Amino acid sequence: MTDFTVPLIALTFLAAGIVKGVTGMGLPTLAMGVLGALLSPLAAASLLIVPSMVTNLWQLLAGPRIGALARRLWPMMAASMASTLIAAPLLAGENAGVTTAGLGATLIAYALYTLLAPPFRVSPVQERWLSPLVGLVTGLIAGGTGVFVIPAVPWLQALGLEKDELVQALGMSFTTSTIALALGLASRQVWQVDQLALSVLAVVPALIGMGAGQILRRAVSPATFRRWFLIMLALLGGEMLLRGMA
Repeated sequence: MTDFTVPLIALTFLAAGIVKGVTGMGLPTLAMGVLGALLSPLAAASLLIVPSMVTNLWQLLAGPRIGALARRLWPMMAASMASTLIAAPLLAGENAGVTTAGLGATLIAYALYTLLAPPFRVSPVQERWLSPLVGLVTGLIAGGTGVFVIPAVPWLQALGLEKDELVQALGMSFTTSTIALALGLASRQVWQVDQLALSVLAVVPALIGMGAGQILRRAVSPATFRRWFLIMLALLGGEMLLRGMA
């Protein structure tokens, strides 16, 4: 690590917290994108674990219907956790170029889908058999890249949940994926003491950013903010994809 690493990590989680405070999501995605460009994706994922866990647990426990959502979404969550554990060796592997390219491609796919794809709805019949498949794919991508938004986020948005339920469901999905990713990395013995300490310290700027983002949300349009965030995320993903393929 250089003398600038710790301040850059703090600024990254501050910015990611602001994004989460304004839009209700995006902290793990932005943190992985920025830190994955500065460090290796594996190091970025290791730093992400604790702040992601804390902020997503906060989001999960603050909602009104945790029991009902758990009963409805458990097939997706169980499949996601299992496949994340299976795919975690990809992130912990030695081929950083492939991992970086995969992370970049995931960021581009998420940003472009969210910006351009029309909304859709899922029927109860479709939900029953597609939910485990969505969880399986989400976990495979999460285990290989450290990003757990595709296809989980579009899927949850298509279930017709109320606003508060959707925010809580996203917190549940991100929390279970973070737990599985942490277990997967720990099983590969790739966590280091300095990374764990920095991950704990990163909670502070992340929470400060979330508070600032919630204040900022009253002054700016969340939709406009989110649009520019996704555009920047796509550009960052493009740079990582090209660098990983070089």
